[in-house]
Amino acid sequence: MIWRTARRKISLGRPLVMAILNVTPDSFSDGGRFVSLDAALGRVEEIIGEGADIIDIGGESTRPGSRRVAADEECERVLPVIATITERFDVPVSIDTSKAEVARAAVEAGAEIINDIAGLRWDPEIADAAAASGAGLVLMHSRGEFGTMHTQPPVEDVIEDVTSSLQRSVAEARQRGVRNEQLVLDIGIGFGKTPEQNLELLAKLDKLSTSLEGFPLLVGASRKSFIAKTLGEMLPEERLPASLAAAAVAVVNGARVIRAHDVRETVQAVRLAAAILEQR
Repeated sequence: MIWRTARRKISLGRPLVMAILNVTPDSFSDGGRFVSLDAALGRVEEIIGEGADIIDIGGESTRPGSRRVAADEECERVLPVIATITERFDVPVSIDTSKAEVARAAVEAGAEIINDIAGLRWDPEIADAAAASGAGLVLMHSRGEFGTMHTQPPVEDVIEDVTSSLQRSVAEARQRGVRNEQLVLDIGIGFGKTPEQNLELLAKLDKLSTSLEGFPLLVGASRKSFIAKTLGEMLPEERLPASLAAAAVAVVNGARVIRAHDVRETVQAVRLAAAILEQR
């Protein structure tokens, strides 16, 4: 299985770890830690050494209660980091954005994957940017608008809702010229879902994959609030053991990309889960 990006073909023969790097002042887990270029680059060196396969750069927080950021401000945050990373390191860089303007600028700066949490619902022209550049495109399931996506009433059948929504996103991307091999689908853990629905998605990931034409699936459960709501209140940085459990289950059930904050530990969990699977 190959994921085609703007710069290379990435093998998905083994599950990959996408490292999160938020250059924002207000992200729920690490906001403010990497807003300077030096701090961001220091973290990049660290996570590459820890085994990250992809680095996902975000310039707009999507935590509950976060404010929408203008495209020019988002570009000011992410473009210097992307350009410097791609000059210094040979590692695939992803831009986490839901704005086509930011996506285009990021790809020009060196990003080779576009990660859209809205699955083209807010700005379908993101697909145009991916089609024109050949960038990889992650389409995530979410519901509602930016300010309401975390407060949507739960649907009755989360598997059907995620499946049908992502099928619509894929159809839109295809219509705009994106090829199948550019696409990875994200089930949207933590976005407008109950804790039980998040657990159900992880448990039935293999069924989702079949319903979604076998497209590679990405899972981002790292430090999410459903962990605390399931196990008892804890700070985001205290959720590592449960995040690793979710990552391992996701790999066993077919995930090809795991998006995570704690790279070294996640790489170990993912690689061991994959090694166990090889013995089946």
